[in-house]
Amino acid sequence: MLTPEFVVILVTASNLEEARKIAAVLLDKRKAACVNILPRVHSSFWWQGKIDKAEESLLVIKTTASATQAVIELVKANHSYTVPEIIALPIIGGNPDYLDWINREVLP
Repeated sequence: MLTPEFVVILVTASNLEEARKIAAVLLDKRKAACVNILPRVHSSFWWQGKIDKAEESLLVIKTTASATQAVIELVKANHSYTVPEIIALPIIGGNPDYLDWINREVLP
């Protein structure tokens, strides 16, 4: 199996302010080339034995696979949730120019 060179990481945040804070940290530390924020998503999930619901913001983070652990650590350090959603998905293809740009912008 091939190891992906690039990933998209999905993170939900409690609100837009928290999402912007996390995005700023990731960009300032050069662990993401781009962070999109969807300001309002409706989430339903199991939490502490019951179904819960929340209005959240969703971060879509474009980065390198090698920066994934650093992204996870930075998100956890700047997140209000006990167990924040941090899910990395491999990028299996895309615009080579865009992928090259991600590679140039994210520092190891």
